[in-house]
Amino acid sequence: MYLKSLLTAILFSSFSLNAAQSLDAKQWRYAVDPHGSTASYEKPLVKENHVEISFNRVPRVDKQNNSWVELIYDLPKKSLEGITSVELTYQSDKPLVVKLSQKDYGGKGDKSYAHYQALLPSANQWQKHTLTLDDFSRPEWTPSWSKDKGIIKTNVSALYFVPNLTDEKGGNAWIKIKNVKLNQE
Repeated sequence: MYLKSLLTAILFSSFSLNAAQSLDAKQWRYAVDPHGSTASYEKPLVKENHVEISFNRVPRVDKQNNSWVELIYDLPKKSLEGITSVELTYQSDKPLVVKLSQKDYGGKGDKSYAHYQALLPSANQWQKHTLTLDDFSRPEWTPSWSKDKGIIKTNVSALYFVPNLTDEKGGNAWIKIKNVKLNQE
């Protein structure tokens, strides 16, 4: 009886560990510009233990129409309230920009899209990085007319993962994400 109980406990703890590391497909999506950039992936986007996608970003069309690609993780509570850091396990063949999608700077805000962001190095093997909110800053290209309101945690609804490709040249890149952990205060 003891052996049966022990085996049950081991199986249950193993299942719990795997369940805790699984990714919720409802929280993941991607977006590309309407100017010809594309995303490709082997379905489904969210595999059993990671998300994997490739992008082809076209060069900037003109001053009014920039190209863009992004892998999007919708935050479970649609907010960073109570969160002090983000732990990320990823692979990316290009440096990886992590953006805080904050409505103040997006389509419902000033439309500058100059979200707070952090840059992680490219990684061909799984890498784990922890980013505190102090690691994020607005990009150098932020328009002077965009008022900096700081990071307002309740206004951040998603994390965007963007390969660091230039506006002028565009390019190809791939991203894999194994884990996103939101650490609380």
